[in-house]
Amino acid sequence: MPMYVVLYKWTEQGIKNVKDSPARAEASIKAAEAAGSKVIGLWYTIGEYDMVAVVEVANEQSAIALLLAQAAQGFLRTTTLPARTPAEFAEIVKMLP
Repeated sequence: MPMYVVLYKWTEQGIKNVKDSPARAEASIKAAEAAGSKVIGLWYTIGEYDMVAVVEVANEQSAIALLLAQAAQGFLRTTTLPARTPAEFAEIVKMLP
């Protein structure tokens, strides 16, 4: 399954309601997994980003739907990076001329 690294930043609404973040995160993980995705991990961070997640999804469309559902709540903005394992990357570089 495709894997993505998701970098989260709280919106103004998100930081105002930061005490509810653990419950929202748990609900989001359950919703993602109910939709067929697998949340490898979610971490709270300090610095430019407030949270980081690694997620496996069935396809790109599922990833977009998942991220839109999260963003629509108004608490987060995301930067999303497609991720490849070393083995997957090795197959990609084999395609180079």
